[in-house]
Amino acid sequence: MGEGEQTTLEKILSAACQEFLQKGFQGASLRSIVRQAGVTTGAFYGYFRSKEEIFDALVKEPYTHLLELYRTILDDFQKKPPQAQCANMADYTKAGMERMTAYIYDHFDRFKLILCGAEGTAYENLIHDVTQMDCDATRAFAQTMEQNGIPMKRIHPQLEHMLTSSMFYAYFEIVIHDIPRENAAEYIEQLVSFYEAGWQQIMGF
Repeated sequence: MGEGEQTTLEKILSAACQEFLQKGFQGASLRSIVRQAGVTTGAFYGYFRSKEEIFDALVKEPYTHLLELYRTILDDFQKKPPQAQCANMADYTKAGMERMTAYIYDHFDRFKLILCGAEGTAYENLIHDVTQMDCDATRAFAQTMEQNGIPMKRIHPQLEHMLTSSMFYAYFEIVIHDIPRENAAEYIEQLVSFYEAGWQQIMGF
């Protein structure tokens, strides 16, 4: 790909990102993207065949990477000794969220698209996806505790899902409400403290 072609692609992606940020996927217009990019319709279709394709080009990689990162964080936690899991859950949770947060802020506009403009696409369920992963990990944690003689209260799966979902809705407010990166660490620390105290109370560990 020559330098001129790369510049054209960058212009299209930049214009598309701004269009999706302003109007969301459903409200965005290919005609407007082409006009803002300053390219011809033919040039646009040389790279993308549809609005879906260009949205995919913008968000697929960060969306997939964040889910893979969170899966790695959960897997690493489950490999810890049971007593360490129980005693240090808040620290592990905070460290994991800090890793996720660093990645999110490195790709902030893309996650703004995912969280605020992805309705009608395959990427509109990020919060549901991470919630389900966390619920699965919570059940694995409870099973590990029971198998190692550490008493643990069972909670209703629907309540577990509701509480976990509410935590991630609160977490992703850093993006939805444009919280500055320098303020995110304090936000995350307080959020984790609040939810971990609640989990410890209802699960009895």
